[in-house]
Amino acid sequence: MRWATQAVDADDGALPGLARSGLVRRVQTPEFDGITFHEVLCKSALNKIPEASRLPFGYTVNTFRGCSHACRYCFARPTHEYLDLDAGHDFDTQLVVKTNVAAVLRRELARKSWEREHVALGTNTDPYQRAEGRYRLMPGVIGALAESGTPFSILTKGTLLRRDLPLLTLASRQVDVRVSVSLAIGDHELQQQIEPGTPSPKARLDLIRAITDAGLSCHVMVAPAIPYLTDSLQHLDGLFADLADAGASGVTVIPMHLRGSTRGWFLSWLSSEHPALLPRYRRLYGRGAYVSEEYTRWLGARVDPLVEQYGFGGRRPAHRSVEVPAFPESESVVPPTLF
Repeated sequence: MRWATQAVDADDGALPGLARSGLVRRVQTPEFDGITFHEVLCKSALNKIPEASRLPFGYTVNTFRGCSHACRYCFARPTHEYLDLDAGHDFDTQLVVKTNVAAVLRRELARKSWEREHVALGTNTDPYQRAEGRYRLMPGVIGALAESGTPFSILTKGTLLRRDLPLLTLASRQVDVRVSVSLAIGDHELQQQIEPGTPSPKARLDLIRAITDAGLSCHVMVAPAIPYLTDSLQHLDGLFADLADAGASGVTVIPMHLRGSTRGWFLSWLSSEHPALLPRYRRLYGRGAYVSEEYTRWLGARVDPLVEQYGFGGRRPAHRSVEVPAFPESESVVPPTLF
């Protein structure tokens, strides 16, 4: 595998057994059955986003590569191929852990050239996936950003964020902190099929309540909207009602896109579970990664009245998608909030 870009010249606080530059340790534990952790020393923590991406932030930090949430539609799957791992099962079970990410980030933020631009977390893989409970990388990352005066945002499906709410509340007194939760599927059975490693919809609604109770606003990414499975009026209306009840401050709805090898991984599941939908998907997506303009307009017309009905209006149109290129080194991203 291509681990050269992960090396540094010192251990910078790595876990025991990673004391030498470039060393990769593979770890398997009973509590994470079927998952292999590849503990690495990262060379850099900040990923600069090209200006052409038109995103509302200039930098990202990713504590992991790969994600045990195992979402069938995850746009980040193709990034695992840069490590000579596959974008399917390997992405779900072969997790790269940047054990020294907080120390490297602190060093980068201390540079005189750093202009305290907004940093986004959770744009590639979830920083609060289950592995965070083992490695506890986020407290150090949050502390480094806050202490350097750097504004940041977090996007997550992970209820482990609850653990760090006191840290985030404290950080919000020093810098602009924005927290977003991803919740696109309100039906528990469907969620377990498509996002088998994620917390339940109820658990994420409880997380939204906890975030707002802590005094932070919580934006919700209703993304992706999955054609013919989660885009019915009944599903969206029920989900928006739950989000409003939980105290969400706003919503963003983005149609599912199927870029690169993600397309095959998702469609293989669809052909097994919902084969009758395959012809409709071929018409809707053609040979590309994105839904048709006609579908985007249709979804917008369905979502806009719900946005107003549940008090999420006054923001950018919630149904507009943002087209983002894939970057092998800086990693592909989506916005944690649309400002």
